[in-house]
Parts: sequence; structure tokens; C-alpha cells
Amino acid sequence: MSQFTYSHRDLLTDIHRAEHPDPHTEPSPFDTLLSSGWRERMGRGGVFRYRLGALQTRVLLGPLSLVAQLNVQRGVERRKPQEIQSIKQPYNAHQFNFNKISPEEVLFEMSRVTEQSLRPPGGDRPELQKVVVLVNVSPLEFGHCLFVPEPSRCLPQVLTLSAIQTGIESVLLSSDPGFRVGFNSLGAFASVNHLHLHCYYLKQELLLETVPVEPLVPEKGFYRLTHLPRGFLFYAEPNDLDQIARVVFQVTEALVNGDVAHNLFLTRGCPPSEGQQEEAQQGSRRGVRIALWPRRSSFGAKEETAFNVALCELAGHLPFKVQQDYECLTEKDVKDIIQRYLLPDQDFTRLERQLVADMIDL
Repeated sequence: MSQFTYSHRDLLTDIHRAEHPDPHTEPSPFDTLLSSGWRERMGRGGVFRYRLGALQTRVLLGPLSLVAQLNVQRGVERRKPQEIQSIKQPYNAHQFNFNKISPEEVLFEMSRVTEQSLRPPGGDRPELQKVVVLVNVSPLEFGHCLFVPEPSRCLPQVLTLSAIQTGIESVLLSSDPGFRVGFNSLGAFASVNHLHLHCYYLKQELLLETVPVEPLVPEKGFYRLTHLPRGFLFYAEPNDLDQIARVVFQVTEALVNGDVAHNLFLTRGCPPSEGQQEEAQQGSRRGVRIALWPRRSSFGAKEETAFNVALCELAGHLPFKVQQDYECLTEKDVKDIIQRYLLPDQDFTRLERQLVADMIDL
């Protein structure tokens, strides 16, 4: 198995979203390894469930600039999701898991080299772990892969501190502003109960990269999303990555303990500060925006007809399963579908108050 090791020095901050990207821009070593391996497996045949070509794509009219794509094959040929009955459902070795995949699906193993001089004062980084990177055999976009932390540990689909840090660091390892990472909890359209995060490339800009947010506990990097589906937002750069990862973990752990399903989405973005609009206009994407949506639980193997409301749909990327829906649905139609999966306003407000109080008390 190929190995990819990195340190804090490999994390990239000087990234911009150019109006006309330079095709000669050098990809990072991380991008090169992931994309070349993915292309090779796609060309080899017999690894993916279908051959992914260029997808029909359009931006829906409206202030959210939702990116719609038609991906009929994923809707038809992806593996049937497991029956999920609880956010805390234990791992079951008899069900499908990532220890049962073909070796051809594995691209490489990645791990972080922790340097003593980079440890934050008064604390240690999370324990070093190895993360297996494998192709998603039912891809929704170019480079769609899964990060599976130490598959042999058989962890259920519940975020750990190290998994969150891996997600943030992987975005910072990429020189492509279109590299995205996400997580679906159990009860939030996770289809496999074995800890994993999704990653893929989407070249179209998402509003999430620049949308203004409202401060909740800004000194902890904790904000409220209001223009997109209502949720929370965190922002991390390499110098505060450990602190922000711990804050995100504190919140997701509280959601799990409270039996609240959730979706997480990470993308390059500008800082949520007073000067963010100027940075957004200049195309700065030096840090990582981490969006978290608490939502109603969806148990059983139920699926929406048009699209499932999971990590990418909440972020504004809509993989449609049916041509007619792709061509006809409007921004309002999409918002109406998504609204059915969000927490009622009073439940969201109650949850937000509790999370803010817990964070201030720390």
C-alpha cells in the first residue's frame, strides 16, 4: 500500500479562487496522489460500479446559487444503505464494512508526522493514527474517495477528534479550492456504520465559502449560519487547527449524546470576520470553513426521490437522480425539501443556547 506522510509544514494557506484558474498551476503532492490513483482505478475497469464522465451541471436561479448536477447512475447503482435505527448504533461486523472491500479500492494510507516543536503549549496533539484512503465505488464527482481511520479498529460512524482533525488537515493539504470533505452521522443518510468521511472535487464555487455568518462564541471560532440552511460554522487555519478541532468535537459529541443527527461539510473559505467580504472579493481561501447542521433523524433505509438531504446537499451541491427533477426543480422546491429534514426552530434555538452555555463554561 502506498504511504503518504505529512506534517504541519505541508498545510497550505495561500490559496485563491481565481475567476479564470491557471491550468498550469501545480497540484499539491496530496492532490497528485489522490487524483492520479482515482483516475487509474476509473480507467482500469471493474473497480467502480459505473464510469463517471462529465456531469450535466447548472446553477439554479436564486440568491443561494445552488449547484445542481445530474448523476442518474449513482441513484440507481449505489450500494443499498444499511438499516439504521439509532445514532449510537454499534458497529456490526456481519454487515458491510470497509474491512470487506477489494484491495483494488485502496489508494494509499496517510498519516501525520508530529514534530515536538509544533505541539501547542500545555497540550498534546491527538494520538497519531493512520487513515486509509479508498475510492467510493459509486462516485458523485471527480475524485470521490473515503477517509477511513484505522479500519481494523471497527469504529462506528461517530466522529472522533482525530477524524475531525484529519478532515481539516486534508482540506489544507490540497491546493485546489474545490476540494471538499464531509461526514454524515447515523440518522443523517450515512449508508455504512463504519467510521468514514467523504472527499471529492467540485470546481463550482459554493456560497458556503463566503456567506456572512453571525457570531456565537467567536473567540472559540463558533458562528451561526443563517443564509444557508440554519446551522453552525467554525473556521480554522493551521495556527489554531487543534483548538478548532476540539471545539467541533465538543459540539458533535454533545449532538451524539443528545441523539441529534448531523451532517458536517468542510471547504476552503474566507474568514468569518469584518473584513471577510473584501477577502471574498479577492478570492482568498486561506482557511477551512466547517459547517455543521443538526437535523431531524431519518431512520430505516428511506430515500428521497429527487436527492437525499445529506452533507453535500445542505452545502449547496445537489446531485439529482432523475432528469426531470434536475431540469425542473427550482431553488424554492429545493429549500422546501431540505426544510423537512431540519430541526424545528424552537429545537434549534434550545440546542444553540445549550451549546453556547457549555462552550462559555469551558
